[in-house]
Amino acid sequence: MTTPASLETLTPAAGLTITRMGYGAMQLAGPGVFGPPKDKDQAIAVLRAVVDAGLTHIDTSDFYGPVVVNELIKEALHPYPADLHIVTKVGARRDDKGAWIPSLDPADLKAQVHENLQHLGLETLDVVNLRTAALEAGSTDSLAEQFGALAELREQGLIRHLGLSGVSDAQLTEAQAIAPVVTVQNLYNLANRADDALVDRCAAENIAYAAFFPLGGFSPLQSQALADVAERLGASEQQVALAWLLQRSPSMVLIPGTSSVAHLAENIAAAGLTLPADAVSELDAIGK
Repeated sequence: MTTPASLETLTPAAGLTITRMGYGAMQLAGPGVFGPPKDKDQAIAVLRAVVDAGLTHIDTSDFYGPVVVNELIKEALHPYPADLHIVTKVGARRDDKGAWIPSLDPADLKAQVHENLQHLGLETLDVVNLRTAALEAGSTDSLAEQFGALAELREQGLIRHLGLSGVSDAQLTEAQAIAPVVTVQNLYNLANRADDALVDRCAAENIAYAAFFPLGGFSPLQSQALADVAERLGASEQQVALAWLLQRSPSMVLIPGTSSVAHLAENIAAAGLTLPADAVSELDAIGK
């Protein structure tokens, strides 16, 4: 039997096997990723549909809500299937108005890990990404102290694998000198291609590259070329954008988010869309 495209897997160098098509849980929180969902039953239905579809990769964080999304994941899916891998992030907190507050003090990073464990109902976290506050700046500031704190928890058995989010090439190199890096999670999509070289590096080193905001995030992708290709292929613009990412690199994994079961199915179907060479050329030009 042929494996459905959505269930194609990637096993990075550190030995974690996940489906290349995953799910980003951020949108299960309320507006502005703050507070409870508008429809809790629907949110739980989406999470269960993710598992029913065979996806084994859910991206989350305690600062989604805050806490709300992790508690939803626990309510919907705990005890977790053996092959389900939950990837969480630390490095920020939320204030009482929902503002995002960078929090990279090593002691607080360790506290955040313990909080994620509690809210997800786990004794060990599969993957913890260190989220830096320098997402747009491409900072080369040292993250050794922060990543080292997480590496200590890995040695203690509280974390199985470590990743990075919002980092530069130099920061990846620095982190690798401390502990293995299983994944890099950065902003990347058809229109935002600043990470091209890092995408290629991750493929060469067998590191999963998780493109967040694969559809543009809070500013959805808009392109006539994208619309034209989608019409020609009989697919949605969102499906084409996701399919382009999967074809962009063999180590690319996707974590598109949604609070709709129907939209989830549409996203998953994108993995079965093969883009012909002429379409890829047209789409490549969007980010140049």
